[in-house]
Amino acid sequence: MWVPVIAAAVGCYLLKLAGLSVPPRLLAHPAVRRVAAALPIALLTALIVIQTVTTGHRVTFDARAAGLAAAVIAVLLRAPFLVVVGVAALTAALARLLA
Repeated sequence: MWVPVIAAAVGCYLLKLAGLSVPPRLLAHPAVRRVAAALPIALLTALIVIQTVTTGHRVTFDARAAGLAAAVIAVLLRAPFLVVVGVAALTAALARLLA
């Protein structure tokens, strides 16, 4: 059990060290800056989609998808973060209740 944990920790450390070893002139390139700015958004979006529409190895649309749709609408209406979370949770709960 400890071997994979230690291997993962060493891997994370080496990845962090590799990022710190990149020359500053490479990081100043405009294309690198654009990718670095967009990467967290893309990763978070992928995580949200995977967690919302998959169960095991299957694609499923259930109450989670309804909650996500309600959250997207709340974000588009510029609702505060806590309101977005509340709307999503309430929508998912009602969808589960009605299903």
